[in-house]
Amino acid sequence: MNKILYFQRGDIDGFFGLFIDNLLQLLLIVTLGTVICGLPSSLMVGTVLPAAAVSILLGNLFYAWQARRLAIREDRDDVTALPYGINTVSLIAYIFLVMGPVYQQSSDADLAWKAGLLACFCSGAIECLGAVVGGFVRKHTPRAAMLSALAGVAITFISMGFVFQIFASPMVGIIPMVLIFLFYAGKIKLPLSVPGGLIAVAVGVVLAWVMRGLGLFEFSGSLDSEPLGLYLPMPVLDELFAFMGSPLGWSFFSVILPMGLFNVVGSLQCLESAEAAGDRYETRSSLLANGIGTLVASGLGSPFPTTIYIGHPGWKAMGARQAYSVINGMVIAMLCFLGCVTAVLQVVPLETTLGILLWIGLIMMAQSFQETPQEQALAVGIGLVPSLAAWALILIDTSLRVAGSSLLHAVPKFGNQLYINGVISLSQGFLLSSMILASVMVALIRQKFTVAAGWLGIAAICSFTGLIHAYALSERGVENDFNFPAAPEFALAYLISALLVFGMGKIRRDSA
Repeated sequence: MNKILYFQRGDIDGFFGLFIDNLLQLLLIVTLGTVICGLPSSLMVGTVLPAAAVSILLGNLFYAWQARRLAIREDRDDVTALPYGINTVSLIAYIFLVMGPVYQQSSDADLAWKAGLLACFCSGAIECLGAVVGGFVRKHTPRAAMLSALAGVAITFISMGFVFQIFASPMVGIIPMVLIFLFYAGKIKLPLSVPGGLIAVAVGVVLAWVMRGLGLFEFSGSLDSEPLGLYLPMPVLDELFAFMGSPLGWSFFSVILPMGLFNVVGSLQCLESAEAAGDRYETRSSLLANGIGTLVASGLGSPFPTTIYIGHPGWKAMGARQAYSVINGMVIAMLCFLGCVTAVLQVVPLETTLGILLWIGLIMMAQSFQETPQEQALAVGIGLVPSLAAWALILIDTSLRVAGSSLLHAVPKFGNQLYINGVISLSQGFLLSSMILASVMVALIRQKFTVAAGWLGIAAICSFTGLIHAYALSERGVENDFNFPAAPEFALAYLISALLVFGMGKIRRDSA
């Protein structure tokens, strides 16, 4: 039996990648929570961040334990723990579509915070329920469908988002990025087994400080330091349960429900990605830990769900195993408990670390094609499209806001130049529509016409109920629309397509 080490060299590289990813989410919480929701520094530092830290720590410890148990059971020393942290999509959705609107309507930051707590609690409950049916969904969904949805997120929200920032600061960003590629893609081994990621970041930091001394670079990602101290989490169940009796929080259930469902789907896709990389984890316990972590966060005062991250194959390729997860959870917790989250970026500029996240995104993209049968590459391709639409919508919306306009006012002016309505429709529920479209393509390639018709029928139901394609425009941007029927044209189009595919399949069988 192999000796399963508690710590391996690759855990250092893995820690840097996961730590930076987690740190980015915490910085988003600080900046957006303050600007959009009016959350005071005392609430942010004293309650929200410590609560998020507990959730992150517990989740990282669980998934590290889960990975070690798998390693011992299968007598392997290459098992990598599932990465875990704040759910970025839910973070953005709850700030802009729940907490922000409450604050704008009431000018009450405390009320906005409580609305976020309710949204987080409901998301955790939905994730726990998803643990019951998650195994069935995973069993009956093609791998190409699972992986292509993640690949779409990896190439857009991870890779493209960070690559722009890298190329905006070439000296500080590109050189560490190339070093990352050299060490990982080129498989260069350094003397004394020094981690390549550590060297790449160190070189970037030195360059940043030299250029800063010459007046050629500013640490644009840094924020004002938070007051140092000891901030321990405390339960806020009284505030949470009291707010459950208010109709205000429940009026945003049209946002909460799809986000909870998308979290379940995203976690299933991450588990499938991990299995494709060689590590098969039990669906029920993994999803249940996910949901419990989110419930703990809400009970201690964080409005932001936690989740299994995409990128397991990337961390595995770095050589990370289980310790990287433990170290990450402990360091994140220490920073939050001491109130010095933003101080990190005053020493290490963000641009020097983004090459690691770009590498992880590229690994995810490559895996979607490498780990599916060659003839199903078309399915992976169609599965990328909804994520591209969601990414395009963010670029369009951001550009309009910078120009002093908004989608609400600009959409009628586009005409047929961009087909903006198609972009918005495809972006709504993009994880689900990606999985469905890829599943339809897999079934058609395999000539399983009844199965393809079934997936089209599911698309019709999702469109009818508003889980995909349905939207409404407001001054706040694109919002979910759950009127019944929510997106009738899409529902009808998918239903007719399902009947056509089923009919053609029957004709083919009868003529055979």
